[in-house]
Amino acid sequence: MTNATTRIIVTMKEYINDSVKEFVLQLSGKQPAPGGGGASALAGALGIALGGMVANLTIGKPRYAEAEEELKALKVRAYRVQQDLLALVDADAAAFEPLAGAYRMPAETEAEREEKARVMDACLKRAAEVPLAIMERCGEAIELLAVFAEKGSTLALSDAGCGAALAEAAMRSAWLNVKVNTMTMRDADYAARVNAQGRALLAKYSGTAQETYGQVEAGLER
Repeated sequence: MTNATTRIIVTMKEYINDSVKEFVLQLSGKQPAPGGGGASALAGALGIALGGMVANLTIGKPRYAEAEEELKALKVRAYRVQQDLLALVDADAAAFEPLAGAYRMPAETEAEREEKARVMDACLKRAAEVPLAIMERCGEAIELLAVFAEKGSTLALSDAGCGAALAEAAMRSAWLNVKVNTMTMRDADYAARVNAQGRALLAKYSGTAQETYGQVEAGLER
Protein backbone atom coordinates (compact mmCIF):
# COMPACT_ATOMS: atom_id res chain seq x y z
CA MET A 1 0.00 0.00 0.00
CA THR A 2 1.37 3.39 -0.92
CA ASN A 3 1.91 6.16 1.59
CA ALA A 4 -1.27 8.24 1.40
CA THR A 5 0.54 11.53 1.88
CA THR A 6 2.25 11.08 -1.49
CA ARG A 7 -1.16 10.91 -3.18
CA ILE A 8 -2.92 13.93 -1.74
CA ILE A 9 -5.72 15.25 -3.91
CA VAL A 10 -6.45 18.91 -3.20
CA THR A 11 -10.18 19.50 -2.97
CA MET A 12 -11.65 22.56 -4.69
CA LYS A 13 -12.53 23.88 -1.24
CA GLU A 14 -9.37 24.28 0.85
CA TYR A 15 -10.77 24.19 4.36
CA ILE A 16 -7.40 24.65 6.03
CA ASN A 17 -7.22 28.19 4.65
CA ASP A 18 -10.42 29.15 6.47
CA SER A 19 -10.39 30.93 9.79
CA VAL A 20 -10.73 28.68 12.84
CA LYS A 21 -14.25 30.05 13.36
CA GLU A 22 -15.27 29.29 9.77
CA PHE A 23 -13.84 25.77 9.87
CA VAL A 24 -15.71 24.96 13.07
CA LEU A 25 -18.93 26.31 11.56
CA GLN A 26 -18.37 24.15 8.46
CA LEU A 27 -17.69 21.15 10.68
CA SER A 28 -20.96 21.62 12.56
CA GLY A 29 -23.01 21.95 9.38
CA LYS A 30 -25.05 19.27 7.60
CA GLN A 31 -22.62 18.76 4.73
CA PRO A 32 -20.57 15.52 5.08
CA ALA A 33 -17.18 17.22 4.60
CA PRO A 34 -15.19 18.35 6.43
CA GLY A 35 -15.83 15.59 8.92
CA GLY A 36 -14.17 13.38 11.47
CA GLY A 37 -11.08 12.72 9.38
CA GLY A 38 -10.36 16.40 8.82
CA ALA A 39 -11.01 17.16 12.48
CA SER A 40 -8.58 14.38 13.44
CA ALA A 41 -5.88 15.79 11.18
CA LEU A 42 -6.34 19.27 12.62
CA ALA A 43 -6.20 17.95 16.18
CA GLY A 44 -2.95 16.15 15.36
CA ALA A 45 -1.52 19.32 13.83
CA LEU A 46 -2.41 21.25 16.98
CA GLY A 47 -0.78 18.58 19.12
CA ILE A 48 2.55 18.62 17.32
CA ALA A 49 2.45 22.43 17.08
CA LEU A 50 2.60 22.43 20.87
CA GLY A 51 5.72 20.30 20.58
CA GLY A 52 7.27 22.94 18.34
CA MET A 53 6.34 25.53 20.95
CA VAL A 54 8.17 23.56 23.63
CA ALA A 55 11.25 23.39 21.41
CA ASN A 56 11.18 27.11 20.69
CA LEU A 57 10.80 27.96 24.38
CA THR A 58 13.78 25.72 25.21
CA ILE A 59 16.30 26.48 22.45
CA GLY A 60 18.69 29.22 23.48
CA LYS A 61 18.29 28.67 27.22
CA PRO A 62 21.68 27.96 28.87
CA ARG A 63 20.08 25.48 31.24
CA TYR A 64 19.18 23.24 28.27
CA ALA A 65 22.29 23.78 26.15
CA GLU A 66 23.14 20.07 26.16
CA ALA A 67 19.90 19.19 24.36
CA GLU A 68 19.82 22.21 22.05
CA GLU A 69 21.11 20.62 18.83
CA GLU A 70 18.82 17.64 19.22
CA LEU A 71 15.83 19.89 19.86
CA LYS A 72 16.65 22.00 16.80
CA ALA A 73 16.61 18.89 14.62
CA LEU A 74 13.41 17.59 16.20
CA LYS A 75 11.74 20.97 15.73
CA VAL A 76 12.31 20.68 11.97
CA ARG A 77 10.77 17.21 11.97
CA ALA A 78 7.84 18.46 14.03
CA TYR A 79 7.15 21.24 11.55
CA ARG A 80 7.10 18.75 8.66
CA VAL A 81 4.63 16.53 10.51
CA GLN A 82 2.52 19.58 11.29
CA GLN A 83 2.42 20.57 7.62
CA ASP A 84 1.56 17.03 6.53
CA LEU A 85 -1.36 16.92 8.96
CA LEU A 86 -2.65 20.28 7.78
CA ALA A 87 -2.55 19.03 4.19
CA LEU A 88 -4.46 15.93 5.26
CA VAL A 89 -7.37 18.08 6.47
CA ASP A 90 -8.12 18.95 2.85
CA ALA A 91 -7.08 15.53 1.55
CA ASP A 92 -9.72 13.88 3.71
CA ALA A 93 -12.46 16.09 2.26
CA ALA A 94 -11.15 15.47 -1.26
CA ALA A 95 -11.19 11.71 -0.75
CA PHE A 96 -14.81 11.82 0.34
CA GLU A 97 -16.04 13.69 -2.76
CA PRO A 98 -15.86 10.71 -5.20
CA LEU A 99 -17.29 8.41 -2.51
CA ALA A 100 -20.30 10.70 -2.12
CA GLY A 101 -20.76 10.53 -5.89
CA ALA A 102 -20.54 6.74 -5.85
CA TYR A 103 -23.37 6.53 -3.31
CA ARG A 104 -25.60 8.41 -5.78
CA MET A 105 -24.91 6.05 -8.70
CA PRO A 106 -27.96 4.20 -10.08
CA ALA A 107 -28.46 0.58 -9.06
CA GLU A 108 -31.59 -0.50 -10.92
CA THR A 109 -30.09 -3.21 -13.13
CA GLU A 110 -27.59 -5.94 -12.32
CA ALA A 111 -24.99 -4.21 -14.49
CA GLU A 112 -25.57 -0.91 -12.67
CA ARG A 113 -25.31 -2.60 -9.28
CA GLU A 114 -22.07 -4.30 -10.27
CA GLU A 115 -20.57 -1.05 -11.57
CA LYS A 116 -21.66 0.84 -8.47
CA ALA A 117 -20.11 -1.80 -6.22
CA ARG A 118 -16.85 -1.65 -8.18
CA VAL A 119 -16.66 2.15 -8.00
CA MET A 120 -17.69 2.14 -4.34
CA ASP A 121 -14.88 -0.24 -3.43
CA ALA A 122 -12.29 1.90 -5.21
CA CYS A 123 -13.57 5.04 -3.50
CA LEU A 124 -13.69 3.38 -0.09
CA LYS A 125 -10.05 2.36 -0.48
CA ARG A 126 -9.01 5.93 -1.25
CA ALA A 127 -11.13 7.24 1.60
CA ALA A 128 -9.48 4.81 4.06
CA GLU A 129 -5.95 5.74 3.02
CA VAL A 130 -6.18 9.32 4.26
CA PRO A 131 -7.15 8.60 7.89
CA LEU A 132 -4.52 5.86 7.92
CA ALA A 133 -1.96 8.48 6.87
CA ILE A 134 -3.28 10.73 9.65
CA MET A 135 -2.64 7.91 12.10
CA GLU A 136 0.92 7.52 10.81
CA ARG A 137 1.67 11.22 11.20
CA CYS A 138 0.11 11.28 14.66
CA GLY A 139 2.42 8.42 15.60
CA GLU A 140 5.41 10.50 14.53
CA ALA A 141 3.99 13.40 16.53
CA ILE A 142 3.67 11.25 19.65
CA GLU A 143 7.29 10.10 19.36
CA LEU A 144 8.49 13.68 19.06
CA LEU A 145 6.32 14.93 21.91
CA ALA A 146 7.76 12.29 24.22
CA VAL A 147 11.22 13.77 23.64
CA PHE A 148 9.98 17.35 23.98
CA ALA A 149 8.40 16.42 27.32
CA GLU A 150 11.63 14.81 28.50
CA LYS A 151 14.15 17.41 27.31
CA GLY A 152 12.14 20.59 26.93
CA SER A 153 11.83 23.47 29.32
CA THR A 154 9.96 22.66 32.49
CA LEU A 155 8.08 25.93 31.99
CA ALA A 156 6.44 24.34 28.93
CA LEU A 157 5.96 20.88 30.41
CA SER A 158 2.16 21.14 30.38
CA ASP A 159 2.23 22.03 26.68
CA ALA A 160 4.07 18.80 25.87
CA GLY A 161 1.46 16.84 27.81
CA CYS A 162 -1.39 18.63 26.04
CA GLY A 163 0.27 17.86 22.72
CA ALA A 164 0.56 14.16 23.53
CA ALA A 165 -3.10 14.02 24.58
CA LEU A 166 -4.21 15.75 21.38
CA ALA A 167 -2.05 13.56 19.16
CA GLU A 168 -3.38 10.36 20.72
CA ALA A 169 -6.98 11.57 20.50
CA ALA A 170 -6.36 12.47 16.85
CA MET A 171 -4.96 9.01 16.16
CA ARG A 172 -7.92 7.26 17.77
CA SER A 173 -10.35 9.52 15.93
CA ALA A 174 -8.64 8.80 12.61
CA TRP A 175 -8.85 5.07 13.38
CA LEU A 176 -12.65 5.29 13.49
CA ASN A 177 -12.54 6.92 10.06
CA VAL A 178 -10.42 4.06 8.76
CA LYS A 179 -12.92 1.55 10.12
CA VAL A 180 -16.02 3.26 8.73
CA ASN A 181 -14.53 2.87 5.25
CA THR A 182 -13.18 -0.67 5.56
CA MET A 183 -16.34 -2.13 7.09
CA THR A 184 -18.26 -2.13 3.80
CA MET A 185 -15.46 -2.96 1.36
CA ARG A 186 -16.00 -5.97 -0.88
CA ASP A 187 -12.25 -6.54 -0.96
CA ALA A 188 -12.01 -8.23 2.42
CA ASP A 189 -8.27 -8.90 2.11
CA TYR A 190 -7.52 -5.24 1.49
CA ALA A 191 -9.77 -4.20 4.36
CA ALA A 192 -8.03 -6.66 6.67
CA ARG A 193 -4.59 -5.31 5.72
CA VAL A 194 -5.62 -1.71 6.32
CA ASN A 195 -7.25 -2.59 9.64
CA ALA A 196 -4.13 -4.46 10.72
CA GLN A 197 -2.00 -1.42 9.92
CA GLY A 198 -4.31 0.80 11.95
CA ARG A 199 -4.32 -1.54 14.95
CA ALA A 200 -0.53 -1.80 14.81
CA LEU A 201 -0.21 2.00 14.90
CA LEU A 202 -2.49 2.20 17.93
CA ALA A 203 -0.56 -0.54 19.69
CA LYS A 204 2.77 1.12 18.91
CA TYR A 205 1.99 4.70 19.90
CA SER A 206 -0.94 4.90 22.31
CA GLY A 207 1.11 3.63 25.22
CA THR A 208 3.82 6.19 24.54
CA ALA A 209 1.28 9.02 24.46
CA GLN A 210 -0.32 7.90 27.70
CA GLU A 211 3.05 7.47 29.36
CA THR A 212 4.11 10.97 28.29
CA TYR A 213 0.86 12.42 29.58
CA GLY A 214 1.24 10.57 32.88
CA GLN A 215 4.81 11.77 33.32
CA VAL A 216 3.78 15.36 32.64
CA GLU A 217 0.87 15.13 35.03
CA ALA A 218 3.14 13.70 37.74
CA GLY A 219 5.68 16.45 37.10
CA LEU A 220 3.01 19.07 37.75
CA GLU A 221 2.11 17.75 41.20
CA ARG A 222 2.69 20.19 44.02
